[in-house]
Amino acid sequence: MTKFNDYLKEQMADPAFRQEWEALEPEFAIVQAMIDARKASGLTQKQLSERTGIAQADISKLESGNANPSIKTLKRLAAGMGMRVKIEFQPVSNP
Repeated sequence: MTKFNDYLKEQMADPAFRQEWEALEPEFAIVQAMIDARKASGLTQKQLSERTGIAQADISKLESGNANPSIKTLKRLAAGMGMRVKIEFQPVSNP
C-alpha cells in the first residue's frame, strides 16, 4: 500500500486531481463503511447475499465502487449484518 500512498501523495499536488478526489470522497467513504461493517460482522459477501437476498455479484460491485447503492439497499445490507444505517451532514471545512 505504500507505493499507492506515495503515488496518491504526488497526485494530490495537482489541484485538479485533488478537487476530483475530494469530490469522490463520499462514495469512497460509503464503500469503505460497507466493507468494514461486513468484515466486522464476520460475513463473506456470499453469506451477506444469503441473508439479504442481494446477489453476491451486486455486493461485489458495490464494494468495488462499480455501483451506487440506494438508501433502501444500504438498509437491507445493514439489516443483514445486524446494523442500521446512519447518514449525517457535516459542515464544509474551509482550507
